[in-house]
Amino acid sequence: GFLLWRNSTIVALVLAVAVTGFGIIRLDQQVELTDKTIRIVQPNAEQHLKWDPEFIPIFYRRLLDFSAKGPAPDAVIWPEVAIPYLPDEQPTLRSEIISYARAPVVLGARRRADGIVYNSLFVIDQNAEIAATYDKHHLVPFGEYLPFPAFWERFGLSALAQNAGRFASGQGPRRLSATGLPSFQPLICYEAIFPDEILRGDDRPDWLLQITNDAWFGSFSGPFQHLAQAPFRAVEHGLPMVRAANTGVSAVIDPFGQVMAELPLDQPGVIDALLP
Repeated sequence: GFLLWRNSTIVALVLAVAVTGFGIIRLDQQVELTDKTIRIVQPNAEQHLKWDPEFIPIFYRRLLDFSAKGPAPDAVIWPEVAIPYLPDEQPTLRSEIISYARAPVVLGARRRADGIVYNSLFVIDQNAEIAATYDKHHLVPFGEYLPFPAFWERFGLSALAQNAGRFASGQGPRRLSATGLPSFQPLICYEAIFPDEILRGDDRPDWLLQITNDAWFGSFSGPFQHLAQAPFRAVEHGLPMVRAANTGVSAVIDPFGQVMAELPLDQPGVIDALLP
């Protein structure tokens, strides 16, 4: 019994030392950077004010002004449902956004098709045209849709079942391209916590982009727990993760899971960084 305990202890220690040593060597490697500068805009729109008609133009102006700061980047990224407007239906709006950004803009907003509303991501090119879209497919139960509609209908609540969910589900994960940037996989909000939904094989992207609105969680543990999931996706797949959050924490994370740049919670501002 003693010999078994001793041998097991030795094996455990050797494994611990080996894993730690591998981690140190791995993290000591130089992270390669592309020559593409991305600008992440964090408007810090508080949830109780985000849809207030008096504050909507204030937050929109903040997004525009931050996008216009400094030399033009290769792409500008706004967070989830950054604006209450419908970009694909408002060409004048797109032109104004591009005139400030002076670069392609990736942003979150609602999309309407045949009376159905999606929580979407848009890529607006420098000609102010919609170059690509992605519809969130992994919706939040009781927040973005009402699960078990047949159950509610049994109790005569069919109207509740049909109208409680604000969004319809998209078709699933996909890879997108923005003009002049490597291909990326968009992740909206908590889609970034599901490792099995990151694309692999021929569909594997060059980087991951998460847009989110963590203002729902306030300023306690929620935003930090959500942020803590992002390095895991980067490490699991060996891909950099760019995170644009409405109220924070926005960040650029390298393929080793290290945070290269970040904006603190509840602070408006921008991150300008080279894409790993």
